[in-house]
Amino acid sequence: MSRPEAEDVEVELFIRALQLRHGYDFSQYTRASFKRRVQNLVSSHGFATIGDLTARVLRDDAFLAPLVAGLSVPVSEMFRNPSVFQALRQEVFPLLASYPHLNVWQAGCAFGEEVYSLAILLEEAGLYDRTQIYATDFNDAALGRAQEGIFPLREARTYSENYLAAGGSGSLADYYHARYEHIKLDERLKRNITFANHNLVADGVFCEPHLILCRNVLIYFTDTLQNRVLGLFRDSLIRGGFLCLGNKETLDFAPVAKDFTAINQRARIFRLAARG
Repeated sequence: MSRPEAEDVEVELFIRALQLRHGYDFSQYTRASFKRRVQNLVSSHGFATIGDLTARVLRDDAFLAPLVAGLSVPVSEMFRNPSVFQALRQEVFPLLASYPHLNVWQAGCAFGEEVYSLAILLEEAGLYDRTQIYATDFNDAALGRAQEGIFPLREARTYSENYLAAGGSGSLADYYHARYEHIKLDERLKRNITFANHNLVADGVFCEPHLILCRNVLIYFTDTLQNRVLGLFRDSLIRGGFLCLGNKETLDFAPVAKDFTAINQRARIFRLAARG
């Protein structure tokens, strides 16, 4: 058996130190992508080695917030993969319309682009007033930005194109104000959104959602952690609830697969079977 590289050992020690000192467990994150993020932290904060980063983690509590921000992957855009939002609007929303009240859980909400996208389509479907959206992430810095609802103006064109491709019935400009090279989403979109810290690695069942969206988060987890999180989603959903994953994620080979039926395999939308 070949000896592990010194830097790989340093990554393992960093993970262990972060768990013991602060309670964050990254042991079930895929190593290649996690190592890249650790290396970026070393570079961006001027450390010489991962060991130096670990020493800072152990001694400086104030460093935890920027550290966690650097270890998360808050990459998204409004109405990303528009066909998925179109499938939700056409195939899921009509089935949810029969409920007097709806809970939606956006797990791993990052900077909130998809949360506001959901709010807009629910508004246009006439469902938003009876919907509560829970937007969660373990990154408090990302949650803070999500609550602001402010995005670069340069992204507005892409967002607008995505919105129309997703079946938007008006103009995305109706939902934001542009100023100083940024767009700020209308406050009325926030009226039924609750932002909260929730860690998929360690925390338990969160609300009783009719719909869970967790897109392109599981790809950073090992199979063991993916199965743990998918079990959490199954146990959280109401009977007949819906789960939407990312386009590179699937329920295939997962223990919970037997509990779900594919509604739209291409859009990665699944429905939890009614329990007996």
